[in-house]
Amino acid sequence: MAATVADIRLQAGEYVAHEGDGGALIIVIEGACEVTKFMDGIERVIGARNPGDMFGEVPVVLNTPFLASLRAKVDSRVIRIETPEYHHLAAASPAVSAKTTASALDRVGGLQDLAAQKSEPELIIVGPRWDPKCFELRDFLQRNQVSFEWHRPEEAEDCTPAELAYRKYPVVKLRDGAELVQPSRREVANAVGLSIEPAREEYDVVIVGGGPAGMAAAVYGASEGLHTVLIERQVPGGQAGQSSRIENYLGFPVGVSGEELARRAFQQAKRFGAEIIVTREVKQIDLATQEIELDGGEHLRARTVILALGVAYRRLAVKGGERFTGRGVFYGAARSEAGSTQGQDIYLIGAGNSAGQAALFFANHAKTVTLIVRGDSLAKSMSYYLIEQLKTKANIRVELNSEVIALYGDEHLEAIDVIDRSTGTTTKRPTPALFVFIGADTDTAWLPPEIARDSHGFVLTGADVVKANHWTSEGQPFLLETSVPGIFAAGDIRAGSVKRVAAGVGEGSMAIAFVHQRLQAKDAVARV
Repeated sequence: MAATVADIRLQAGEYVAHEGDGGALIIVIEGACEVTKFMDGIERVIGARNPGDMFGEVPVVLNTPFLASLRAKVDSRVIRIETPEYHHLAAASPAVSAKTTASALDRVGGLQDLAAQKSEPELIIVGPRWDPKCFELRDFLQRNQVSFEWHRPEEAEDCTPAELAYRKYPVVKLRDGAELVQPSRREVANAVGLSIEPAREEYDVVIVGGGPAGMAAAVYGASEGLHTVLIERQVPGGQAGQSSRIENYLGFPVGVSGEELARRAFQQAKRFGAEIIVTREVKQIDLATQEIELDGGEHLRARTVILALGVAYRRLAVKGGERFTGRGVFYGAARSEAGSTQGQDIYLIGAGNSAGQAALFFANHAKTVTLIVRGDSLAKSMSYYLIEQLKTKANIRVELNSEVIALYGDEHLEAIDVIDRSTGTTTKRPTPALFVFIGADTDTAWLPPEIARDSHGFVLTGADVVKANHWTSEGQPFLLETSVPGIFAAGDIRAGSVKRVAAGVGEGSMAIAFVHQRLQAKDAVARV
């Protein structure tokens, strides 16, 4: 064994195995390690391994991925026996096989005990079903993988003085007994330990936006030693983070939810040292001083900037649309509402991949899901594999050449009018939920005028900047560089981009390569 197995020296905090990776048998020789597992979005220590202890018995016996992670608590030494090598060893020594199998059974029993323990939520939200602020907060917490319980006022076991005196919702109850009445998302984020303020005054690269492009830039920037901060006004993951399942992303043969992909990217960026700031918005970029102003008045300096803003869901242009937002009309998948659609007849508007993925997701909860499509075919805007999957769901209907033209309800959405443009017939449909996927608009009006955009607000980069006669500096702009040297654009916000998750990830990583070259050029000028 000494001639073939890996003999690994670990520094404190270094991982030798990650949850979900391919299995192996690991034995601690020196030092001490701890077993960690993500539970309710938080990495928790669930066990310890000391010299002579094994880890990974279940994966090597059952040929499965690691069920948890293993990291060094102090400087340690371990040996790692890969699964094929373990099977050779077990065949040669039945005693080894017997001991490992017995230990695996013990581990499974321990995991069952752990799963049976009721975990306490980070917080409890008290608020009415149709309160828009309550919906926004639930959606925000779910997408940030923060565990919570939601109690309607009439269901709350105890009615606190704050609730009795004010009747203002939502009321947020923290683990330490404190209560927040109608808190902002930023206050809640701070209460549960999310980062809301930058730790430095100057960064090598400031990334604005936390979608796939922004998260990829954060991972690559931090991993290559750049002081990196990502500023996201809502939740890391962007619109992709709301996708119920992304099945055509490389490396995930059975698909991955947008939420899971966002969670992994967040963990990866943090592990490399990137700062991820949430609930903050960039208000202004001062090109003369290279300063970025955040809402709240804070300033930080950026040697380079990557604009990964993404786009915002286009609003439904129907009377009452704004009034019912969060009260039955939802933009995006709003996975936090899945439980409330149980047994209901619900409607989705849209013909793109996001709408198709959401329809498949909600079909697991709702009685029926009807997809309202303005065009005469899904094939023009939806991937073939999604169209075929929609056909397999008996409770999904697709209505082509149709539009929603009216909304009805008092406190919340109760019905919609749908017109069939091919016949001119309008029908009123009772429903408590309408999910909207009708394209997206840019939000770039706040950018300085020196950053060139097209007529729709998308940011010009590379050759497009030159063609539009907006490049006034020496040389040529890099492929993803805007009309201002040192400011780059990646992902959906870039004019001409391919609106796919994989494309956004690729552009985010490419942008970091160009950032390095621009920083080298700046440093060379500074030395002269």
